Amino acid sequence: MLETFFPILFLVVLAAVIAVVMSSLSVLIGRRSSGKDRGEPYESGVAPKGGTKERIPVKFYMVAILFIIFDIEVIFLYPWAVISDKLGMFGFIEMLVFVIILLVGYFYILGKGALKWD
Repeated sequence: MLETFFPILFLVVLAAVIAVVMSSLSVLIGRRSSGKDRGEPYESGVAPKGGTKERIPVKFYMVAILFIIFDIEVIFLYPWAVISDKLGMFGFIEMLVFVIILLVGYFYILGKGALKWD
């Protein structure tokens, strides 16, 4: 039984060792600063503009959620494509129903204007 789980155990131990080594090297080799800008946010080398209390439009969240939903549902197409010849006409019809449901959802969100950037 150990032989079957050994590769997984080896991968987990290897990932843990790499994480500990990287964190240790960061602490040992990393540059330390004690200047006045130590607590300031830093993003892409550009000084931040405005405060942190700015509101982000809901459109950004809607597009992100819709992308995740449709991206995950497209992942379901890959296993079907791999064994589509074994499923025959039944598998084709089931996937056709799945794609039609996806398209209905897509056209619904287009109709609601969820993807417009006005």
